[in-house]
Amino acid sequence: MNQLLECVPNFSEGRNTTTINTIAAAIASVEGVALLHVDVSPAANRTVMTFAGAPQQVVLAAFNAIKVAAELIDMSQQDGVHPRIGATDVCPLVPLREMTMEEAVACSKSLGKMVGENLQVPVYLYEYSADKDYRRSLPVIRKGQYEGLSDKMQQPEWYPDFGSQTFNPKYGATVIGARDILVAFNISLHTDDVQKAHWIAQRLRESGYTQTIDGHKYKVAGALPKLRAIGWYMADYQQAQVSLNLLDYRITSPLKAWNECARLGAEIGVTLAGSELIGLMPEACLLEAGIFAQQQKGLMHNNQEELIAAAIEYLGLNKLKPFDPNEKILEYKLKSVGY
Repeated sequence: MNQLLECVPNFSEGRNTTTINTIAAAIASVEGVALLHVDVSPAANRTVMTFAGAPQQVVLAAFNAIKVAAELIDMSQQDGVHPRIGATDVCPLVPLREMTMEEAVACSKSLGKMVGENLQVPVYLYEYSADKDYRRSLPVIRKGQYEGLSDKMQQPEWYPDFGSQTFNPKYGATVIGARDILVAFNISLHTDDVQKAHWIAQRLRESGYTQTIDGHKYKVAGALPKLRAIGWYMADYQQAQVSLNLLDYRITSPLKAWNECARLGAEIGVTLAGSELIGLMPEACLLEAGIFAQQQKGLMHNNQEELIAAAIEYLGLNKLKPFDPNEKILEYKLKSVGY
């Protein structure tokens, strides 16, 4: 295999095991595609699946998954803390090897057209696939969420790129596009006060927050570029969390996000309880954190396994649930399936 394309669809179901398994089976049934990871969150009522393979096979597997999700998930009955607009909320395609972003964009548009024409599911293109600049950002497309989607779809500037222009309450809409590798990384706090998580998230994220002084509103930039963050209460751990999307881990890494979160938490008397990785992350993220953790202790070990172990401990990746590097590091998973 030469070209390698990754797909990381997010489904608005994290509680019905039969539905989750049926979607996973639809992906795994496509020859030439490897299902790398399934991350289920009951409290968020969301499942993130990661698979990879040859581009056309990945497009077919993604279509199959979106089809099954539209059939089995009823958005009119769905609830959860994670923002969402549809049964398959978002379906990103990520070029991993010997593929240009332009080729990944072509795959995403092919997928969007298949979904729109065959399933009548409304499709919005985002990130590199968006034809309009204002549609590039996922939070902007998702603003108003599922509950506001019916009204949003009636606005000319928010007509879907593919599929029906009529709101269907059962499956909502789907966002599809090509993007770079994204690291989804949640940090738990030693508190159940979600307002403290909101406060930290606002000051962390690139978009920042609005401050009112003497009746005038001012935009305050956040601390970390290429970072999206929101605060929520995660019932799975009975803790407030800062949920992070690292849009470019080379600019803002898990280490930088963790350290800045700890600094901001100290300002309001909150310590960090641990973290969880949603899906997979590149090895470089952990090596950076491992080197930093070793240096903090005055150590200079270059053994890769020791660095990975030091990173897991420093970032609290094994505090909330078990963390197996062989299952959570992208390169290791790809190697395990022959990619």
